[in-house]
Amino acid sequence: MSHLVRTPLTTPVPVVLAGARGHGRWHLDNLRRLQERGTVRLAGICELTPLTADELPEGLAAPEQSADFGALLDSTGARIAVVCTPIPTHTDLALTAAGRGVHLLLEKPPAPSYAEFSRMADGVAAAGVACQIGFQSLGSHAVPAIRRLIDEGAIGEVVGVGGAGAWARPESYYRRAPWAGRRRLNGVDVVDGVLTNPLAHAVATGLALLGTGRADDVTGIETELLRANAIESDDTSCVRVATPRGPVAVAATLCAEQPGEPYVVVHGHRGRVTFWYKQDRVLLQRAGHGPEEILYGRTDLLENLVAHLTDGTDLLVPPAATGAFMKVVEAIRLADEPARLPSGAWHFDEDEQRRVVTGIDGLVASCADTLALYSELGASWALAKEVST
Repeated sequence: MSHLVRTPLTTPVPVVLAGARGHGRWHLDNLRRLQERGTVRLAGICELTPLTADELPEGLAAPEQSADFGALLDSTGARIAVVCTPIPTHTDLALTAAGRGVHLLLEKPPAPSYAEFSRMADGVAAAGVACQIGFQSLGSHAVPAIRRLIDEGAIGEVVGVGGAGAWARPESYYRRAPWAGRRRLNGVDVVDGVLTNPLAHAVATGLALLGTGRADDVTGIETELLRANAIESDDTSCVRVATPRGPVAVAATLCAEQPGEPYVVVHGHRGRVTFWYKQDRVLLQRAGHGPEEILYGRTDLLENLVAHLTDGTDLLVPPAATGAFMKVVEAIRLADEPARLPSGAWHFDEDEQRRVVTGIDGLVASCADTLALYSELGASWALAKEVST
């Protein structure tokens, strides 16, 4: 349902970006693109250390900078805040903006716990501001197209959805920030695991394709959380979410042998639909037909938020649409500490300075193909599954 906005905004909409380094650099480039189109105006940047002139993309002039988020929103007259800061800060910053009537694009994961997610969602709803959660894959035009294929019976009765993400990250990835690879920091939840942050899109997209993105769509969750790296959180994990429309099983690793494009696959009795969500690419395979591959477009989530505020276009990813994903985050947060993979299960790649889990690429793909967990596929190092309901 579209959030009602009493007074439509006019473009360009003034925007403040909180967190402009790391992934925030992507937002800077996107803001420059939208500023050139007259959609937004970058009014301010909130960083603990101001960006240098070299760190600002050409064409963004000299936006006001401050480490005080609230003061920056006040002084710039911002109407939208893009929050791309460490996970534990999301809720407080979102509520700071909401308290000033400033609308939000909040990066994923929206919060490190379901309680913090609820506090954020309740707060923005009470303030009457719009909030878009930054699952960019849910802006893909492939998502509604796949839902239509399912509804039309193109692949028969749906059995479930699998997801696979085989990525690689060097050991330095976990040294980029104090919260990286942590489950908690200074007594505060972080939950920076492979399924909750870098490959969170696989989980959220799988749930979305079944139309089971809301919290009450989840009837059970099974997790297997492991780590090859010397970190607190998990880097090689799988989860299976029970929903009324079938299971969503996702396996992911940051220790791939040969990193590839992550994907989700909808299994039906008479075919399957594979969606490489970073590429907006879809492959339909069904009985009695040749394979069909389609490349779709994508709606940028900040553009969609602006359209929502200017002409009432429905938000693509309101908080409620990510409730099921946050149930997964909560299950992972409450699970036992990730198990350390035995030394014989991985090796260190000197050239790339990273840990590689032997055979993990095939295992991740098999999980997506069979909707099974690592332990059910005979992985010798997988523990008995944990169940959360």
